[in-house]
Amino acid sequence: MFTFLFTVTVLLLCAAGLVEGSEVTQTPTILWGLKDSDAQMNCSHTKGAAYYQMYWYRQRPGEGMKQVVFTSSYSKPDYGAFGEDKYPTVKTDAESGSFTVKKVEAGDSGMYFCAVSEHSDTDDKHSCTKKPQS
Repeated sequence: MFTFLFTVTVLLLCAAGLVEGSEVTQTPTILWGLKDSDAQMNCSHTKGAAYYQMYWYRQRPGEGMKQVVFTSSYSKPDYGAFGEDKYPTVKTDAESGSFTVKKVEAGDSGMYFCAVSEHSDTDDKHSCTKKPQS
């Protein structure tokens, strides 16, 4: 009788972007995680302390982009339909934050990225991920 041990490695891609011409830096840009390990991404920007809101997004292969969490250095994170246990965040200052994928599994593969903003144009922090109503 043979026993095989399989290790699943999950690729989590991170994208960095620009906000009004100022750089948003995300590290690492490619993140590998062994099954059941934790994978942490960091985000920082040079827009200044007025840009204290941070959004973390996920896009799985073949799916649309979804907002996972909205964070602010002045309030608790808002996870919407996602869970804090799976995606804990840290946001102690206006210009940086971190996002963790706990206990990585194959379904976590995809593109993850952060975005920052100075203020929200709407009271609904999830409006950019919802479809307009007819």
